[in-house]
Amino acid sequence: MSDGGRNAGTEYLRITEIFHSLQGESRSVGWPTVFIRLTGCPLRCAYCDTKYAFSGGEWISLKRILAQVAAYTARYVCVTGGEPLAQKNCLSLLSRLADIGYRVSLETSGALDIGHVDSRVVKVMDIKAPGSGESSRNLLENINHLTAQDQVKFVLTNRNDYDWAKQRLEELQIEKTCEVLFSPVYSSLEPGKLAEWILEDQLHVRFQLQLHKILWGEQSGR
Repeated sequence: MSDGGRNAGTEYLRITEIFHSLQGESRSVGWPTVFIRLTGCPLRCAYCDTKYAFSGGEWISLKRILAQVAAYTARYVCVTGGEPLAQKNCLSLLSRLADIGYRVSLETSGALDIGHVDSRVVKVMDIKAPGSGESSRNLLENINHLTAQDQVKFVLTNRNDYDWAKQRLEELQIEKTCEVLFSPVYSSLEPGKLAEWILEDQLHVRFQLQLHKILWGEQSGR
């Protein structure tokens, strides 16, 4: 998409959508939240439910983005994608939102450096299991940038993914730094099975379902 007409010196981001919904995942699940979905992603996970954000979108100024967010009067803002960190001005957006006083979270694939993300922002970072088709893209150095307020998410498609994730927990000791989430891929791994495995192995992880899919169906990226 052409970026013609943009003013020099003004920060822009390519946006797929800005919408108001309930947070379906992570620690703030259930809270009314404004979602800012940035366009573009370097990964192609097998179970991706937001392929529509791979391309297209509209170049929008940071000032206009903040005005759209303010119109919803929500306390929580989630910057997501796609992969938000694929756009350099995402870092400015995160900081400006935190400056205003929003409770800001960033959903990121874990494939790009999170070291420069504003410390006030809650990072919800994936570690991709083999079933995603993108496990080779995990940037494990990112674990060094996580704090107690952050969360690591494993999205699991089958028992093999679960066993792989369990081994990563043992190797990386992530739960000593931050909260770890295990989430089943909708319509792929039966939630009850995953819950049983977690309990049987006495894992120190939080079981998570995607609330938005329960409310609005499989195709919902919200």
